[in-house]
Amino acid sequence: MFHRLPAPVHRWLLRTAQPVRLRVWGLLRLKVRGASVLAFDPQGRVLLVRHSYHRPDWWMLPGGGMGRDRDPVRVATRELREETGCRLDGPAWFATHPMPTAQGWTNVTELVAGTTADAPRVDGRELREARFFALDALPERTCEGPLYYIGLWQAWMAGQNGNSA
Repeated sequence: MFHRLPAPVHRWLLRTAQPVRLRVWGLLRLKVRGASVLAFDPQGRVLLVRHSYHRPDWWMLPGGGMGRDRDPVRVATRELREETGCRLDGPAWFATHPMPTAQGWTNVTELVAGTTADAPRVDGRELREARFFALDALPERTCEGPLYYIGLWQAWMAGQNGNSA
């Protein structure tokens, strides 16, 4: 439905609704379940995005709410495609991370990793920017979540390869 609105109106609605949504979640002490994606390009760089409505000056992982869909891989694959136009190849779930927020709600994030050979594109609505970054050259304004999730992924990969984390 929102995709039919002009992009500036859509962005305004997102920016207006986000603080209200977070406040309601906190008042209700909800557990909100979502999926975040570590999508790596052929050079091993990770895809980060900047949203138009939530912490727009910070880099985050692509992802979104789980809603009624209970399959994190399916949600992560869909969200990556919707947000960036990228396909996710070889997706694998690797962790669940619950994080209580200062506002009183709990963010339960399902973490999925995979690869993509696609170049990201932004729609100018939900996303402002999407780019790949080397793991040792992440932007200064990368949110704490992606930094932590990359560490979880590295530990998971070490376990998959028979190494100690």
